[in-house]
Amino acid sequence: MSSFSAPMPSGDAASAPVGREQRLATAVREALAPTHLEVINESHNHGGSGTETHYKLIAVSAAFEGQRAVARHQRVYALTAAERETGLHALALHLYTPDEWAAVARAPDSPACRGGSQ
Repeated sequence: MSSFSAPMPSGDAASAPVGREQRLATAVREALAPTHLEVINESHNHGGSGTETHYKLIAVSAAFEGQRAVARHQRVYALTAAERETGLHALALHLYTPDEWAAVARAPDSPACRGGSQ
């Protein structure tokens, strides 16, 4: 499992190829200014390592205040549409306001794979 929650690279690292984790994080970071963001590649549970098809995204943002879960999900799906069009198969979203995150402090574990190539 890999997780991306580091700041954007600078200098020579900025010219390196950008992976799906970083593109997802950048899209969410630029639009929602999250106080907490994790993008976790869970593809190893669904078809082997080295793939970039299944992700878990945890975001905490004041931008979610007053929004129901469906509206939050629709917003993030719109931000990540290009990734879904280029091979992203599954994106588990765990989206919280700062107060909600303070109450739970962690997202639920992902369920075991129940099909596909497993």
